[in-house]
Amino acid sequence: MASQQLHETLTPHSALRTAVRLAVHLMPGAEHAGISVIERGNKLRALAWTDEVVRSAESRYTGREQHGLWDQLWNSPVAQITDSEADDGWDVLAALGLRSALSLRLRADRRRLTVLTAYARKPGAFDEEATRVGRLFSAHVSIALDSATVREQLTEAMHTRDLIGQATGILMERQGIDASAAFESLVRASQRENVKLRDLARRIVGAHNTP
Repeated sequence: MASQQLHETLTPHSALRTAVRLAVHLMPGAEHAGISVIERGNKLRALAWTDEVVRSAESRYTGREQHGLWDQLWNSPVAQITDSEADDGWDVLAALGLRSALSLRLRADRRRLTVLTAYARKPGAFDEEATRVGRLFSAHVSIALDSATVREQLTEAMHTRDLIGQATGILMERQGIDASAAFESLVRASQRENVKLRDLARRIVGAHNTP
């Protein structure tokens, strides 16, 4: 059921929102969850969260902590905080009442990581079973996210094709030329104005449809 909910999402954003909600229900010990992107240089950007506690925790991360939880994920698929009150550098989490954290890599390349982090209010909340379930769940999230990204790109490509087709038709009517000449005119204008073809097409269609 959880896998089906993930794979039925239509956009990356909806996949992320569904993933953090399911993480709390599926991962043993999890009370809150968030998904963030971490870039080289320790810049972190929150993408989805179950509540404002998580959003606040991740937005306050500066990358200067002595034992950055997310820093470990450049070299390992899993990283964990057992007790934020005992571990140096995690005063932000402790202040928010988040004692435990379990982070799992979803995507990784040389420049950025996409990370799912589950949080709990008691120390030592995540055991081996939680890690096992978390890794299995994160694999499903990764697949669902990739699928949603491909669907979004295909939808955008189809929309772009339709826009260019409409703009070409408008130029054919205005200038009394065939489709090939109209498309070439569109391409030349795009290059001349240094504007993406789809943006120029959108502008032409918008102007044509405006009374």
